[in-house]
Amino acid sequence: MTETIAPPPHALNGRPAAGKAGDFTAPARRPQIDRLRANLAGVILGKPEAIDLLLTALLAGGSVLMEDVPGVGKTTLAKALAKSLSLDFNRVQFTPDLLPADILGGNVFNPADGSLTFRPGPIFCNVLLADEINRASPRTQSALLEAMAEGQATVEGVARPLPAPFFVLATQNPADFHGTFPLPEAQLDRFLIRLRLDYPAAEAEIDMLFDQARVHPLELVEPVLDGEGLRKMQAAVRAVSVERPVAAYIVEVCRRTRQEKRLDLGASPRGSMMLFRASQAAAYLAGRDFVRPDDVQRVATAVLAHRCMLSGEAKFGGTDKADVLREAIDAVPVPV
Repeated sequence: MTETIAPPPHALNGRPAAGKAGDFTAPARRPQIDRLRANLAGVILGKPEAIDLLLTALLAGGSVLMEDVPGVGKTTLAKALAKSLSLDFNRVQFTPDLLPADILGGNVFNPADGSLTFRPGPIFCNVLLADEINRASPRTQSALLEAMAEGQATVEGVARPLPAPFFVLATQNPADFHGTFPLPEAQLDRFLIRLRLDYPAAEAEIDMLFDQARVHPLELVEPVLDGEGLRKMQAAVRAVSVERPVAAYIVEVCRRTRQEKRLDLGASPRGSMMLFRASQAAAYLAGRDFVRPDDVQRVATAVLAHRCMLSGEAKFGGTDKADVLREAIDAVPVPV
């Protein structure tokens, strides 16, 4: 059982705690967060945990990989998020013949004056849905690496900044591997969170039938936050206080995955940093300006599972990676 840690008097590295002048204080941000949740919950029924994970990644400035079967609402959820934020949204259907230039754009020759003009690709937006990302070749998949890691795209030797905020929501189908190219570990590591929507509960699926009988709920989604407001929230998330014992807890959780015999690959130091960021966002979503160990526990599996690799023996023995991670997390003493 996790014990409550009192709000710390100062932030990490001497930064002021969130909630000071110029930041989004808890009372000011709750209506926006609640309305954003309500927008997404009205489109994807019965999935509050998945919605909170998606918002956690958004506020932390990371990207999301949704791995699930077709028809459970992955694309709809991405569109609802884009409409709720009043941001530019582009969707790219990944196919085996898709080229990096189809995503990044390129220079176009103007025969009138012999000049070259850069024509941006669909990646130059705020929210990019990379649908069925594992159906494109590794060369095309790698076009997203720089964008997700550095917020820029290098086209023909010129680094071009992407719009801010920038958020990638990629999907892949784990049930059909025919004609696919599994994402390598280096690219999986660029996603802050991997989540699954799973099939809805029976009652939620019945409600969905009636909700879409006359009009799709997506058409009723209204913007609740603009890009400037989101950038301010993301800045406030970075200012959420993390005490050193909690940071040590994050590191120890990641180190425990490296010592787990059922894992051939544990979480890297980048995994520790991503868990740190996600924990700050989880605390912010909960209306607090400091991180508690239960914030870490709430997001740890979604942040670390795709960064770890089961051993061959564990994989063929039917071991669930999420169970391994939960056991590793439970074995780490909780700071008091």
